[in-house]
Amino acid sequence: MGVHRAAATIHFCYGHRLVGHAGPCRHLHGHNAVAEIACEGPLDALGMVIDFATIKSRVRTWVDEHWDHKMILDRADPLVERLRADGEPVFALAGPPTAENLAAHLFAVARDAGLPVVRVRIWESDGSCASYERASDGTTRGGGASS
Repeated sequence: MGVHRAAATIHFCYGHRLVGHAGPCRHLHGHNAVAEIACEGPLDALGMVIDFATIKSRVRTWVDEHWDHKMILDRADPLVERLRADGEPVFALAGPPTAENLAAHLFAVARDAGLPVVRVRIWESDGSCASYERASDGTTRGGGASS
C-alpha cells in the first residue's frame, strides 16, 4: 500500500562560503535556491495530506527572516563577526553552510512548526540538490547539523 505526500517549494537567495573547500566554493558566492518541503500523512476529508499554503505559511516566514538575502556562514567562520560589525545580515549555522546542512536545519524548522515533514531538499542550482529526510523507522537521515 502506498503513502501520500505533498510538497511545497520556497525560493530564496543567499550567500555563503565553505571554509577549507579546495575549489571555488571557498570564496564568498551566492545561490538562487529552492527549498522543497515534503509532508506525509493520511488524506483529510478534502483528499489532502496538507494544504500547500499551510506548508508555505509555516516555513516561508522563517526562511524570509533568517536566510533570504543573507549570508549563511559557519558560526566558526571569522567573517561572521566582521560582517555583523558592518551591519550585514548573517545567519550563523552550527557547521559548514552546505546544502546538506541547510536541508537538515530547515527540516528541524518545519518539524518544530508542527508539520508532518518527511523530507527537505535544498536545490542550490537547477541541477544540484541535497536532502534530509525521516527514515522509515522514524529516525532522520541525511547530511547536516543545525542550531
